[in-house]
Amino acid sequence: MPLVTSTEMFKKAYEGHYAVGAFNVNNMEIIQGIVAAAQQEKSPLILQVSAGARKYANHIYLMKLVEAAIEDTGLPICLHLDHGEDFDICKACIDGGFTSVMIDGSKHPFEENIEMTRRVVEYAHERGVVVEAELGRLAGVEDAVKVNTKDATYTDPDQAVEFVERTGCDSLAIAIGTSHGAYKFKGKPELDFARLEKITNMLPGYPLVLHGASTVIPSFVEECNKYGGKLDGAQGVPEDMLLQAGKFGVCKINIDSDGRLAMTAKVREVFATKPAEFDPRKYLGPARDELKKLYMHKVVNVLGSAGKA
Repeated sequence: MPLVTSTEMFKKAYEGHYAVGAFNVNNMEIIQGIVAAAQQEKSPLILQVSAGARKYANHIYLMKLVEAAIEDTGLPICLHLDHGEDFDICKACIDGGFTSVMIDGSKHPFEENIEMTRRVVEYAHERGVVVEAELGRLAGVEDAVKVNTKDATYTDPDQAVEFVERTGCDSLAIAIGTSHGAYKFKGKPELDFARLEKITNMLPGYPLVLHGASTVIPSFVEECNKYGGKLDGAQGVPEDMLLQAGKFGVCKINIDSDGRLAMTAKVREVFATKPAEFDPRKYLGPARDELKKLYMHKVVNVLGSAGKA
């Protein structure tokens, strides 16, 4: 089975009121952990690559690892560029075999965002590739994305309709209160479900996307801190809120920070309890297993996509 786009995945997710997980990947062990979880739970899967990950691991290496995952499992997998900042990186990923790209023009004025997005859409659609865009700005830090809380803006529903109509983008990442990174909220976490419902009603049948949706599982934070981490106060989006979002047209939920925390916690544990260990297989193997457990939990309890492949 070749790589697929997210089109059919999103259609089924919208109709079934669940979301497909989009998990960020950087190396072999991360891909193996995610894919093993999806295979066991029979879940559709989006593997996504940031510009930083693409630079770190090399485009061709990532492509071959994903191709190996498809050959090994037979799962429907979509390969997606996360937060493409300009036309050039989107073009490179489209030409290089990705089946989905995100053009993130959210930091630009509305008209400029439309112009950037429409250009990528035209190029991508001619080559059978789908495009995600973003309207509104999430606070937080993740790879090259750095937005101060004061600069964050929620998505305007009327603008969302106009944006989709004028650009032809296939899905839209919206801002309703999630944020990138592990430090998401000061005080009680809240998402603007009234805004989400309004956007959904104004764009019936259209797939929406939530970025910054890691739940920052407390046990992983505690484990990191136990072995030398400094993550006091980190908290994420409650799982019940993400389940609720899937019932309001959110078809794709991005998860990255939780994977980083799970992997780092396990590596720290190995180094702390076995200080003489120097075989990478002895700490990356357990980290991979921890990732599999995490993503199985996500697929079943947060996304609702188990059995939907």
